[in-house]
Amino acid sequence: MTLRHSLVSALSGIVLGLGLSVATAPGAAADPCGFYETGSDAYYNHCTSDGSHVVIEVEVWGPNYEQCVGPGRTWLGSASKIDGAFYTGRTC
Repeated sequence: MTLRHSLVSALSGIVLGLGLSVATAPGAAADPCGFYETGSDAYYNHCTSDGSHVVIEVEVWGPNYEQCVGPGRTWLGSASKIDGAFYTGRTC
């Protein structure tokens, strides 16, 4: 009976640990680096630890345009109007 109780406790601890890992994983992927879209909005997430600002090219219907973005998430506009965005290799 004691061995059975120990096994149940050990398995419960493992399942709980795995559950916490799975629960935090979706939050980590919520804001991926670079361009991404939600259901209605387009964003560019500049992932940096040095505080740099970079130039991105935003792809739209018509002529593309450049935009300077800082660290973190920048809203680009409606997902229906933005086709993509990418780092140009320059800082600003």
